[in-house]
Formats: sequence, structure tokens, C-alpha cells
Amino acid sequence: MAAVLQAAALLMGSQTDIKRFRLRSALRSAPVRHEGFFVVRTDGRLSATSGVMPRRAKLIPNAVAVKDDTPASSAASKPGHELLLFEALREGLEEEMDRDPRVCVMGEDVGHYGGSYKVTKGLATKFGDLRVLDTPIAENSFTGMGIGAAMTGLRPVIEGMNMGFLLLAFNQISNNCGMLHYTSGGQFTIPVVIRGPGGVGRQLGAEHSQRLESYFQSIPGLQMVACSTPYNAKGLMKAAIRSENPVVLFEHVLLYNLKERIPDEDYVLCLEEAEMVRPGEHVTILTYSRMRYHVMQAAKTLINKGYDPEVIDIRSLKPFDLYTIGNSIKKTHRVLIVEECMRTGGIGASLRSAIIDNFWDYLDAPIMCLSSQDVPTPYAGTLEEWTVVQPAQIVAAVEQLCK
Repeated sequence: MAAVLQAAALLMGSQTDIKRFRLRSALRSAPVRHEGFFVVRTDGRLSATSGVMPRRAKLIPNAVAVKDDTPASSAASKPGHELLLFEALREGLEEEMDRDPRVCVMGEDVGHYGGSYKVTKGLATKFGDLRVLDTPIAENSFTGMGIGAAMTGLRPVIEGMNMGFLLLAFNQISNNCGMLHYTSGGQFTIPVVIRGPGGVGRQLGAEHSQRLESYFQSIPGLQMVACSTPYNAKGLMKAAIRSENPVVLFEHVLLYNLKERIPDEDYVLCLEEAEMVRPGEHVTILTYSRMRYHVMQAAKTLINKGYDPEVIDIRSLKPFDLYTIGNSIKKTHRVLIVEECMRTGGIGASLRSAIIDNFWDYLDAPIMCLSSQDVPTPYAGTLEEWTVVQPAQIVAAVEQLCK
């Protein structure tokens, strides 16, 4: 622990010290592995910076929102600026590092390589190698170091190259990050952010397709949020960094290239507030992360069939925004939960329990929950698609609920 605190104290040096002790990263000359990237626009169009179409491009439209009928010329004249989701995360992180010298970043390849999904690109050059710290491949070590740094007054942002890798740091996240404020009798606060990509990607295999929301939800002392748009990605990142509590920020690997226009002015979102995506009257659909776009795709079909679904992106996975959720249930009296998490012990199971405890008298039908199957995610693309909830299943569930 002494070594951890010494390393943390070293990070508290001034910008002058940072420049004086700037380390020469061995990764500075590493080749860039991502030559181009694909942009998923909110109107369903796909564009590629490299001109090469992805192997399974036909699956990309499953992850886009409802069609935006705004002409391109009109959109260009709107205030704000367009960013991809990973760029919005970077912008929020950079703004907080400018605002507060205690904010630092640590993780594998977060330095001059810029992170595995380029969320930290350019930050090491701007802030130095002691505020953007490249670590060894040792998740338990750098997660513990980040928690120790938070105990001394810093505000670390810990990046897991993949959320599945953070299982190696589960002891540090559970016994230290979540509980130290309590077990120290309030002597320490742990203002740390743990973030990284997760979810089912495109044939990434079982170990790289983890949904760890259910793993972390039972840890006392942790807050959990999941971003789904560039706008809320930036706002939640800034709010998580400013929070005095440890926050786990879940980012879906398939949403990084989602593009949206966000405001030029500074904004911060509430960590405990859900987002009303589409008001409706017939049924409340609760979802988050990538499934938001599957739900909105299903909503187009449902509207054509005469249904009026209300869609809520819960965003806060712990605690739930029961105020927003409850007001919707009191209006529609029917609930469908759609998640990518596993069915057994998942976020949907906890959410259904909370709804039954608090809003049972307002329900006119049993709560339905669509979740991923309780199996390891297959590598084969067709099998992988079968394990995750698809829009057609959402349409069928709403039709059954509204009979």
C-alpha cells in the first residue's frame, strides 16, 4: 500500500513537474492499428473513412436509431458540433483535465497510442505522461493504484481495455473501491471512474463479449451508468469525474462510431436520471446502451401497427431512477424491459423486482423482460445474433403485452 500511495503522490506534481519528468513512451513509435473507422449515422447510413466496407456491414443497421428526416443543410446550420461517441468521451475527459489538475488517466495503452478505441488520443501529448499513465498489463495492480491515488486526493479515470479484463481487478473494485469509504469510517472518499468498452461486438468471441453490469451491481458503494449517445456519453463522463463516489461507466463497443451533434457550451448530466427517449401511452419500454437502438427500430414497426410505446433509456443502472420509471408506469400500466445483459441475475431482474416492490398496484399485465441467453457468446456471427435480443422479438413482446 505504501508503494501505491507513493506512486499516487508522484502524480500530484504540478504541470511543471510533469513536463520535467515526462517519460519517453516506448509506444510513441508504435504503428497505428486502426487505419480507418466506420461511422454509423442516426439516419441509418454507414460511411467508412478508409473506403473499405466491413465484413458484416449488413448487421450495422441493427444498431441505429430512428430515421432523422432533417435535411443535411439544415443539420449543418444547427448550433453545436458533430462528434462520434468515442470523441465525445474524449472531449468530456479533456475538459475535466483542463478544469481540475487532480484528474488523471491510467490504463493499458492510454498514453501516446491513445487507447484501444482512441478515447485518450492526444491527451498524453497535452498533459504529459504522469497524468496520462501507461501501465503494465496488470489490471489488479493499476486499479489498486488508482484507488490509492483517489485516497490521497486525486481523481483517477481507470480504463479497462475491455471490461472483461477488469474481472482480474474484481477484488480491488469490490473490497477497496466500493467499501473503503465505509470501512474507513468516512476518512476516505474514492472519487474514481472505472470505464471501458464492453457488450457483444462483431464476432469478438465469448471472453471479449462480456456484459459485466450484473457483476458490479451487487457491490455496495458503487454507482453504475451506461452511455448510449455522444451527448450523454460526454455528460455522464463529466458527471462521473466530478462525483465523490466511485462510478463505473459502461461503454458499448458497437456504439463508439455513432455520430451526433452536441452543444458547444459546457454541460453535465445527472448520474441518477433516466432519459425519456420517446413519449407514449400504451406500454413502457425500459432499456439502455445498445438495446436503445434495437428498441427504437422496433418502435417504428409498432407505430405502423397502431401501438404507441413509451421508450425510456434508464442510463443509471445503480441506483434506478424510479421517479421517471414510476411516472411512466402510472400512465401506461404495462412494462417491457429490454437488455443485452444475461437473463439470470441481470439488470432486468433487479429492475423488475424494484418495479414490483414500488408500482405493483399500477400494473395491468405481468412485466416482461427480454434478455440475452444464458450462454457464452458464440464467435459465429449468425449464432451470436441469436443470443442477443432483436427488434422482431421486441415487437412480438409488445403485441403480447397489449392484447
